[in-house]
Amino acid sequence: MKEIGGYIELERNFLPMLHEGAVALNCGSNCLAYLIRARNIRTLRIPYFLCDCVEETCRKEGTAFRFYRICNDFTPAPDIRLDDGEWLYVVNFYGQLTADQIRDLKHRYDRVIVDNAQAYFDRPLEGVDTLYTCRKFFGVPDGAFLYTDAKLQEALPRDESFDRMHFLLGRFEQPASNFYSEYAANNDALSDEPIKTMSRLTDNLLRGIDYDRVKRIRTENYRYLHSRLKEINRLDVREIDGAFAYPLLLENGAEIRKKLQQEKIYIPTLWPNVVRDGSLEDNYAMNILPLPCDQRYGREEMDIVANRIFQYLGGASGSPRSFEFRRNLCGK
Repeated sequence: MKEIGGYIELERNFLPMLHEGAVALNCGSNCLAYLIRARNIRTLRIPYFLCDCVEETCRKEGTAFRFYRICNDFTPAPDIRLDDGEWLYVVNFYGQLTADQIRDLKHRYDRVIVDNAQAYFDRPLEGVDTLYTCRKFFGVPDGAFLYTDAKLQEALPRDESFDRMHFLLGRFEQPASNFYSEYAANNDALSDEPIKTMSRLTDNLLRGIDYDRVKRIRTENYRYLHSRLKEINRLDVREIDGAFAYPLLLENGAEIRKKLQQEKIYIPTLWPNVVRDGSLEDNYAMNILPLPCDQRYGREEMDIVANRIFQYLGGASGSPRSFEFRRNLCGK
């Protein structure tokens, strides 16, 4: 019987979610698992520049995978040839791929999956399987969305996340360092979860977000960082809306990351599993600094980050420096 009365739980939210109507699952890797099963994908072509969770998903699902190189603008290398039945896994790194670039890849290869984990505010292209993850953009314990016309003929249980909230609630009132181990443990736990639908808790939290505000703040912060740092950025990045982070490539990015951490400015190494082989992917994994530009911050925090970087580089705040190694070649 339904309970009536008693103490009041977390308040219910009723605003529309972004990606309303997509398949709502518990995590991004399970969006891929869903597609592997629904599309009967036997082989997946994935970039070297990627976290190992995609490899693990393929192994769990019994799907073979091969690697490909990316160009310095994050697009797949132009020499990729797919075997019969093979699918191309395209990652929209930092939201830098344009709709036209994705459309061209779809036209060229047809069997394309787009990972928009770092491009939550980009709309999917019609007919292109596209996945999104929520935890990179919002304080939620699980959640992912998948756009596809493939239907998985399985009854999926609903996930529950009430016991995954402690690190989020703690981070709200105390420093992140006090709860980082719980945050990491939650990531590990989700990677072992079977395919489930999104928890009611995360669904409720996502319905309380002002998405226009979030997108505006992320856009403003990204553009301000770009105005301060574009002259020292070895990436030729474009300005985007609702950014995940500002990707700053420095020759000594790994060293700068350590110095920023000592100032309690936490910049992740997103893919430490990338092989240290001197490749473009190796350089990007170690030396790209994904600078935070999310909805928690404003110009004051962006100035703190930019000023610290100029300080460590030994240059005047906001002044251009003579870096000459922007390349226009594809990664080899």
